[in-house]
Amino acid sequence: MIQRIQSVFLLLIAACMALTAFMPNWQETAASTSVTLTALHLTHTQNGSVVSDRGVWYIAALALAAAAVALYSLASYKNRVLQMGLGAINALVMAGVLGLIIYFSREAETIIPNQEGAFKTGTYLPMAAMICNIIANRFIRRDEKLVRSADRMR
Repeated sequence: MIQRIQSVFLLLIAACMALTAFMPNWQETAASTSVTLTALHLTHTQNGSVVSDRGVWYIAALALAAAAVALYSLASYKNRVLQMGLGAINALVMAGVLGLIIYFSREAETIIPNQEGAFKTGTYLPMAAMICNIIANRFIRRDEKLVRSADRMR
């Protein structure tokens, strides 16, 4: 199971998406005001006290769902067609995570006018996971072609 290269990429997908749920995604800071977006909360603080705290837990839920799909795909190594389908589903889930992060960061930019926030590590991890997903699907497809060509020769 772990001997194949796509298994390493599937583990990297699971790790990246699990870390996305716990890392900061976006932050904007002015003189005494800061806005922070994590996968669980969009927090606006002013002078050290919390002004508003909006729950955005569905980013974390989608990120953990993507990690679970990657681990399930890793466990179903004998069924490559299922793995390819799970890879396609996982690409959609990861795109949803990235879309929600960008949506809420743009929404949060309106809190502090004339300031630009910075994307943090939690935003780049889904991008890395998507690249790993593309590479893993390519290796899964290559294995499937190899097995089918060997079956034709018999």
